[in-house]
Amino acid sequence: MRVKKSKKILVICPFPEDQAAGQRLKYEQFFNNWRENGYEIEVSSFMDERMWSIVYTERNYIKKMLGTIKGYLRRIKDIFRLRNFDLVYVFMWTTPFGSSFFERIFRRLSNRLVYDIEDNALIPQSNSLNPIMKLLKGVEKVEFLIKTADHVITSSPFLNSDSLKLNKKESCTFISDAMDINRYSPKNPYSNDKTIVVGWTGTFSSAVYLDLLRNVFLQLNERIEFRLRIIGNFKYELPGIDLEVIQWSKEKEIEDLQAIDIGIYPLTQDEWVLGKSGLKALQYMALGLPTVATNVGTTPRIIKHMENGWLVRTEEEWILALETLIKSPDLRCKMGERARNTIEENYSLEVMEKKYLSILNGLT
Repeated sequence: MRVKKSKKILVICPFPEDQAAGQRLKYEQFFNNWRENGYEIEVSSFMDERMWSIVYTERNYIKKMLGTIKGYLRRIKDIFRLRNFDLVYVFMWTTPFGSSFFERIFRRLSNRLVYDIEDNALIPQSNSLNPIMKLLKGVEKVEFLIKTADHVITSSPFLNSDSLKLNKKESCTFISDAMDINRYSPKNPYSNDKTIVVGWTGTFSSAVYLDLLRNVFLQLNERIEFRLRIIGNFKYELPGIDLEVIQWSKEKEIEDLQAIDIGIYPLTQDEWVLGKSGLKALQYMALGLPTVATNVGTTPRIIKHMENGWLVRTEEEWILALETLIKSPDLRCKMGERARNTIEENYSLEVMEKKYLSILNGLT
């Protein structure tokens, strides 16, 4: 009996496997499903574990430079083995700096290439982020990969629409982040027996969005008691607020989120955020938490106002939403349960894995 040969995929990505949320909660969590369906997977990240541990820190310039050199050497090595894979899966970019030189080589030598893009990287980022990370997102690289990929996977319907106009094969699919509903288990008591915790999770690069609510927290604190829990990979200070800053860890991620009573997802109202998938909102909702989010981009496609969450735009609306939810455990329970149902029905692994497999099977 002839044994069916496995198809080989090389995943080209910025960050080490099982570390960055943008990778972990997108395509990485489907690797086992891909293997079960006849694919061999090899991951080549630009950054190694050591580089990942310092990329968001201050200084460490020499270590960052050495980490970057190692990344480029890794990509040069990859060039000589691209032909050995049935499909090359590129997430965000192949190399961080300069022109699309490496992207063009990878495209030319790849049998088939899937490009997975997160955020609206077609436009320069409008907010002030880590200058190293701003350089990691070159528009020229993004445009070239979108135009020439055999298939493009996008993080939002808005980005998908723009990508369809660029891609030569008009082959693009919006696939949302997916939640493992077995891991994201709701445990909130929906009770006011203790201080209510308003929570946010993110990285150094997204802390600029959290800063949008500094005045909201200060005003809210004058009206009602609450605790602010921030889960991230950076230090944060907000004098006068009952603040708890927790350093993110893969092992305690869900446990730390489960201790939140209300999830918040602030965003700027500009073109950049139109590419965002709404991941933070999905995480809170999977845990059965009422979520207050800026009414922009993909978010209103996930949250139905006053049903499974609360959409806001102004500081006054933020304060009203948070104060109302803090006071009302019944409303938190109602929204939280509906939020969980939304995830189970529309954003579970089982729903999304079929979309990925359909793309891979169609190209190999």
